[in-house]
Amino acid sequence: QVQLVESGGGLVQAGDSLRLSCVASGRTFSLNGMGWFRQAPGKEREFVGAIDWSGVTTYYADFVKGRFTISRDNAKNTVYLQMNSLKPEDTAVYSCGAGPRRRIGVRLDEYTYWGQGTQVTVSS
Repeated sequence: QVQLVESGGGLVQAGDSLRLSCVASGRTFSLNGMGWFRQAPGKEREFVGAIDWSGVTTYYADFVKGRFTISRDNAKNTVYLQMNSLKPEDTAVYSCGAGPRRRIGVRLDEYTYWGQGTQVTVSS
């Protein structure tokens, strides 16, 4: 059974940092691009950022550039999202997904497997 499990969310103040983790089990995703998306209450799920299979190339939504960093450890089947300088508008459920092989995906329909998400709440 394939599972993606996110962790690391929580309640923080504006300007704080959080590091989210996404651990995959059931199969390896070492050849898949992995991505992070988020969904705020009343809004559609939106792309946050993604990393290619090798970990060399990353791509981010404009609203997180310079603040968020994605990395991965294929030996641990884990993807990370380091979030710095958090803002109240970053409040959302953050989910990771396993995407296309050997490249970065930015669309929801490019992702096959999803985790259940972890809540990030940023207070002002």
